[in-house]
Amino acid sequence: MQDGDWFDAVDPIILAQKQHVRQVVAQFNRSPSRGHLKQVLALLGRVGTGCRIEGGLHLDMAQQIYLGKDVYINAGCVLLDAGVIEIGDHVLLGPGVHIYAVEHPKDPDQRRAGWMRGRPVRIGANSWIGGGAFILPGVTIGRDAIIGAGSVVTRDVADGGEVAGNPARSIR
Repeated sequence: MQDGDWFDAVDPIILAQKQHVRQVVAQFNRSPSRGHLKQVLALLGRVGTGCRIEGGLHLDMAQQIYLGKDVYINAGCVLLDAGVIEIGDHVLLGPGVHIYAVEHPKDPDQRRAGWMRGRPVRIGANSWIGGGAFILPGVTIGRDAIIGAGSVVTRDVADGGEVAGNPARSIR
């Protein structure tokens, strides 16, 4: 799967990968031990040192998630990585943050058939994503940005930007 290319999400190989990821993540969520965390981190495309993840996690494919150093993912986060999700060094994700690097076709017949495509999401170093925020496909959040709790981010956020609301707008 390449970002921007449509693919069949019900392809047996993709479904098997998702099932494997669900099993590993479910084991971690039941018992978030260091050993189970290592199994989750091994699924990811790249992991920097010092990353911490709380329970209640949901991952989709996992191998297109790239974490920088000292990333903190709080409880209940959802990362859907049909497209690349890059999270820079020292990023904090509050509880219940959803990151969607996937979009579905506008045509209902294509949606029913299981087609989707990845669109990358990138979060720059030292950013803080407040609890319950939603980051939508194709969004880039710059370095040192702050996303207010409960925000729905539909557009790029500049370095040092502070946004909040639905849809998220600059507050500074």
